[in-house]
Amino acid sequence: MKPTHIEHIGIAVESIETARKFYEQVLGLECYAMEEVPDQKVKTAFFRLGDTKIELLESTDPEGPIAKFIARKGPGLHHIALAVENAGEALAEAASSGTELIDKVARKGAENLNIGFLHPRSAGGVLIEFCSK
Repeated sequence: MKPTHIEHIGIAVESIETARKFYEQVLGLECYAMEEVPDQKVKTAFFRLGDTKIELLESTDPEGPIAKFIARKGPGLHHIALAVENAGEALAEAASSGTELIDKVARKGAENLNIGFLHPRSAGGVLIEFCSK
Protein backbone atom coordinates (compact mmCIF):
# COMPACT_ATOMS: atom_id res chain seq x y z
CA MET A 1 0.00 0.00 0.00
CA LYS A 2 1.38 3.35 -0.99
CA PRO A 3 -0.80 6.45 -0.77
CA THR A 4 -0.91 8.43 -4.01
CA HIS A 5 -2.00 11.80 -2.61
CA ILE A 6 -3.98 13.54 0.10
CA GLU A 7 -7.57 12.79 -0.91
CA HIS A 8 -9.05 15.29 1.52
CA ILE A 9 -8.62 17.05 4.82
CA GLY A 10 -11.57 16.62 7.19
CA ILE A 11 -12.53 19.57 9.36
CA ALA A 12 -15.08 19.24 12.17
CA VAL A 13 -17.46 22.22 12.32
CA GLU A 14 -20.45 23.09 14.45
CA SER A 15 -22.35 24.44 11.42
CA ILE A 16 -21.61 23.75 7.77
CA GLU A 17 -23.58 26.82 6.73
CA THR A 18 -21.51 29.11 8.94
CA ALA A 19 -18.18 27.50 8.02
CA ARG A 20 -19.08 27.36 4.33
CA LYS A 21 -19.27 31.16 4.18
CA PHE A 22 -15.60 31.40 5.22
CA TYR A 23 -14.42 28.91 2.58
CA GLU A 24 -16.47 30.58 -0.15
CA GLN A 25 -16.22 34.26 0.74
CA VAL A 26 -12.74 34.47 2.24
CA LEU A 27 -10.88 31.68 0.43
CA GLY A 28 -12.87 31.88 -2.82
CA LEU A 29 -13.53 28.14 -2.95
CA GLU A 30 -16.76 26.65 -4.27
CA CYS A 31 -18.75 24.01 -2.45
CA TYR A 32 -19.35 21.41 -5.15
CA ALA A 33 -21.18 18.78 -3.09
CA MET A 34 -23.10 18.33 0.14
CA GLU A 35 -24.12 14.94 1.43
CA GLU A 36 -25.45 13.26 4.54
CA VAL A 37 -23.87 9.96 5.60
CA PRO A 38 -26.45 8.53 8.04
CA ASP A 39 -24.39 5.61 9.37
CA GLN A 40 -21.63 8.06 10.36
CA LYS A 41 -24.14 10.59 11.76
CA VAL A 42 -22.62 13.38 9.73
CA LYS A 43 -23.39 15.93 7.04
CA THR A 44 -20.52 16.86 4.71
CA ALA A 45 -19.61 19.69 2.35
CA PHE A 46 -16.75 19.41 -0.15
CA PHE A 47 -14.45 22.02 -1.70
CA ARG A 48 -11.73 21.32 -4.29
CA LEU A 49 -8.28 22.75 -3.91
CA GLY A 50 -6.19 21.36 -6.77
CA ASP A 51 -6.08 17.56 -6.44
CA THR A 52 -7.04 17.75 -2.77
CA LYS A 53 -10.42 18.35 -1.22
CA ILE A 54 -11.52 19.97 2.02
CA GLU A 55 -14.39 18.17 3.73
CA LEU A 56 -16.44 20.01 6.33
CA LEU A 57 -18.09 17.65 8.81
CA GLU A 58 -21.16 18.60 10.85
CA SER A 59 -22.71 16.13 13.27
CA THR A 60 -26.33 15.15 12.73
CA ASP A 61 -26.53 13.51 16.17
CA PRO A 62 -25.33 14.78 19.56
CA GLU A 63 -23.95 11.28 20.21
CA GLY A 64 -22.19 11.04 16.81
CA PRO A 65 -18.41 10.90 16.48
CA ILE A 66 -18.09 14.48 15.20
CA ALA A 67 -20.21 15.88 18.05
CA LYS A 68 -18.07 13.96 20.55
CA PHE A 69 -14.89 15.20 18.86
CA ILE A 70 -16.05 18.83 19.04
CA ALA A 71 -17.10 18.40 22.69
CA ARG A 72 -13.59 17.10 23.55
CA LYS A 73 -11.36 19.19 21.31
CA GLY A 74 -13.50 21.91 19.75
CA PRO A 75 -13.98 22.51 16.03
CA GLY A 76 -10.96 22.07 13.78
CA LEU A 77 -8.80 19.57 11.98
CA HIS A 78 -10.38 16.14 12.35
CA HIS A 79 -8.52 13.84 9.93
CA ILE A 80 -6.26 13.49 6.92
CA ALA A 81 -7.54 11.16 4.18
CA LEU A 82 -5.03 9.42 1.94
CA ALA A 83 -5.94 8.01 -1.47
CA VAL A 84 -4.94 4.37 -1.87
CA GLU A 85 -5.68 1.82 -4.58
CA ASN A 86 -7.75 -0.40 -2.28
CA ALA A 87 -8.83 0.80 1.18
CA GLY A 88 -9.58 -2.74 2.43
CA GLU A 89 -6.15 -4.03 1.43
CA ALA A 90 -4.48 -0.94 2.89
CA LEU A 91 -6.25 -1.56 6.23
CA ALA A 92 -5.16 -5.21 6.22
CA GLU A 93 -1.57 -4.25 5.44
CA ALA A 94 -1.56 -1.64 8.21
CA ALA A 95 -2.99 -4.17 10.68
CA SER A 96 -0.34 -6.74 9.72
CA SER A 97 2.34 -4.21 10.70
CA GLY A 98 0.78 -3.84 14.16
CA THR A 99 -1.13 -0.61 13.48
CA GLU A 100 -4.27 -0.20 15.56
CA LEU A 101 -7.37 0.20 13.38
CA ILE A 102 -10.72 1.83 13.97
CA ASP A 103 -12.17 0.02 10.94
CA LYS A 104 -11.10 -3.58 10.42
CA VAL A 105 -12.78 -3.63 7.00
CA ALA A 106 -13.49 -0.86 4.51
CA ARG A 107 -16.97 0.68 4.46
CA LYS A 108 -18.84 3.19 2.30
CA GLY A 109 -18.24 6.84 3.01
CA ALA A 110 -19.10 10.17 1.45
CA GLU A 111 -18.79 10.49 -2.32
CA ASN A 112 -19.30 6.72 -2.53
CA LEU A 113 -15.67 6.06 -1.59
CA ASN A 114 -14.52 2.97 0.27
CA ILE A 115 -13.00 4.20 3.53
CA GLY A 116 -11.32 2.98 6.69
CA PHE A 117 -9.66 4.73 9.63
CA LEU A 118 -6.43 4.08 11.49
CA HIS A 119 -6.46 4.83 15.21
CA PRO A 120 -4.64 8.05 16.14
CA ARG A 121 -2.69 6.15 18.84
CA SER A 122 -0.82 4.38 16.04
CA ALA A 123 -0.28 7.51 13.95
CA GLY A 124 1.28 10.03 16.29
CA GLY A 125 -2.07 11.43 17.40
CA VAL A 126 -3.41 11.97 13.85
CA LEU A 127 -6.61 10.30 12.66
CA ILE A 128 -5.79 8.88 9.22
CA GLU A 129 -8.39 7.67 6.74
CA PHE A 130 -7.72 5.49 3.72
CA CYS A 131 -9.95 6.17 0.69
CA SER A 132 -10.38 4.30 -2.58
CA LYS A 133 -12.86 4.29 -5.44
